Amino acid sequence: MTEYYEELVAAYPLVSIEDPLFEDDWAGWKVLTDKLGDKVQIVGDDLFVTNPERLARGIEEGTANALLVKVNQIGSLTETLDAVELAQRNGFKCMMSHRSGETEDVTIADLAVATNCGQIKTGAPARSERVAKYNQLLRIEEILDDAAVYAGRSAFPRFKG
Repeated sequence: MTEYYEELVAAYPLVSIEDPLFEDDWAGWKVLTDKLGDKVQIVGDDLFVTNPERLARGIEEGTANALLVKVNQIGSLTETLDAVELAQRNGFKCMMSHRSGETEDVTIADLAVATNCGQIKTGAPARSERVAKYNQLLRIEEILDDAAVYAGRSAFPRFKG
């Protein structure tokens, strides 16, 4: 699989790959991160499940370089914030994410900004629960005014330098 991902990254302008390998293939994740981690964002969702203990193992073993954050996955907001802080302290990017069966609650938009995630995964603005989150981001941008910073392409390793 690693060779296949290398071919894809060489052939296409990919910036992020989420859950490229089985969630318990720690050795495979390490190999993939070593080969592609300086070129693309390698996001652990099922690998880390927003769990600070699994994330700590991933940091120690050098697996992935980004954390998908699902607020209601680990159990408490405190544990979620602990995972984000641990990831950021160790140079990981964070992507705040919705869950399937999402509602129009906009909390993840607030948390994405409050924790400086820089990324949010909430899907195409095709349904009201998704549009609500994007609208909240627009309201936050309006409040922050000039203090709001859009990183754009520079948020991804492929476009740095």
